[in-house]
Amino acid sequence: MEQQQRRPDQTPEIQSTDKQVIVPVIEEQFDIKSKTVESGTVSVTKKVHQTVESVDIPVTNEHVNVDRVKINQYVDTAPPAMRQEGDTTIIPILKEVLVVEKKLLLVEEVRITRKQEKTSSTHQDILRKEEVIISRVNADPNQQ
Repeated sequence: MEQQQRRPDQTPEIQSTDKQVIVPVIEEQFDIKSKTVESGTVSVTKKVHQTVESVDIPVTNEHVNVDRVKINQYVDTAPPAMRQEGDTTIIPILKEVLVVEKKLLLVEEVRITRKQEKTSSTHQDILRKEEVIISRVNADPNQQ
């Protein structure tokens, strides 16, 4: 630190005028400067200590049970996409099926009508006829 010093031979001058006296005021000020001076060295070492501690953490496990229930019923309207019954979520599975119905359809009728017509015609053909003749042959002329 440096300090401004005044020399002893320098004294402030007092000036005077007829009605005024001017006295100079002197002020001292410091001129402060710093500089880095190495005074030694240091060594820094880092050491990590480990400890095992137990902490209770609440854990929730959720298990899901999936059941497939066969219904196989025809419905007129689709049920809701999903519904809840207690803790159970129910999801309906739909399938469109083609329904074929077999019925009798009367396409046409075939009508057959009989008509009798009598006519005569002449045909010639050979007809055979057998005749049996029985005769008795007498060996004894007395018997007849």
